[in-house]
Amino acid sequence: MTMAEVRRVGKQRKGWRPDRLREQREAHGLTLEKAGERLREVAERAKLKGVPAANPQTLLQHEQGEVYPGPHYRRAYCLLYRATEPDLGFRTALPGEESSFKLTPMDDRLNGAHVLAVERAIHRISPGIEDAGHSALQQRIIDAWKRRHTGGDPHRPLLIMVGGYAGSGKTELARFFVQLTGWPLLDKDPLTRPLAERLLVALGGEANDRHTELYREHVRSVEYDCLMQSAMANLECGISTVLSAPFIAEMTDAAWMQRLSHRANAMGVDVFPVWVRCDEESMREYIGFRSAARDTWKLARWEEYRATIDLELRPVVPHLVVDNRLGAAVALADQARQAMGAMDA
Repeated sequence: MTMAEVRRVGKQRKGWRPDRLREQREAHGLTLEKAGERLREVAERAKLKGVPAANPQTLLQHEQGEVYPGPHYRRAYCLLYRATEPDLGFRTALPGEESSFKLTPMDDRLNGAHVLAVERAIHRISPGIEDAGHSALQQRIIDAWKRRHTGGDPHRPLLIMVGGYAGSGKTELARFFVQLTGWPLLDKDPLTRPLAERLLVALGGEANDRHTELYREHVRSVEYDCLMQSAMANLECGISTVLSAPFIAEMTDAAWMQRLSHRANAMGVDVFPVWVRCDEESMREYIGFRSAARDTWKLARWEEYRATIDLELRPVVPHLVVDNRLGAAVALADQARQAMGAMDA
């Protein structure tokens, strides 16, 4: 994403108040230089890769409204000041969104306040078209997190399928579930990318192709087959597993989902499809920010790609929804990770 595009995104962001960043920095007694140091420290602890410099000039541009902070800068600011994006003036709050998030000191032991931080983040999971047991999944994740410190899980193995469009935040949410529960994560892209690239080249295509008939007809199904067989290998050993992949065709195919459900039931496994809802602007921003080679076609032909996206698309089976419009759910996950920092250190 070019600097001009960053400025355009910021100017169109409803509710942007850049003066709030300066107010927060001064309230914390930080100079621009010191704030940059703290941002880099926070980003490193949170494993955010998009805040490499955080120099005084960049921070000043953010505070004066010359440049709208990118997604990882915004996440780092929220962690540094222990605030939400609406608190810091990056945007207006979504309906019903937490506009304030109070955290306990980082050196506290596991206590009710830490549990509250986790519960607030997990409560972003809500019913989709039907009530698919969101309360059960919320409680299973929280129980698994608690049992990591006491040992043992008496429940049936569980398969969480986190799906959504590119840039929706599904990988971040899946990683958060894994950090809470200790369950393994299988992410389709890193798991199958080497195979997909070699196969595409062998078939006479481009390694980063994700949009042609060649990819859709001859490679995509192989990727998902690898992903699901890997998941089944875990489940056969009684290991709950979290999957991250778009699952666009799969979650909207009732027959495919029914076959998976029957197979899982025969193994004594519970399945929870989770759809990550996001907005076009945030998805485009994140796709541009991560600069992955596989996204080149999307960014170069955004309107053509956008025509393939249905923002109202939902799985055809009972499912759960995480509302990550404007990055709200990922921000809550960041806050919960920070609250848990002392006991996971």
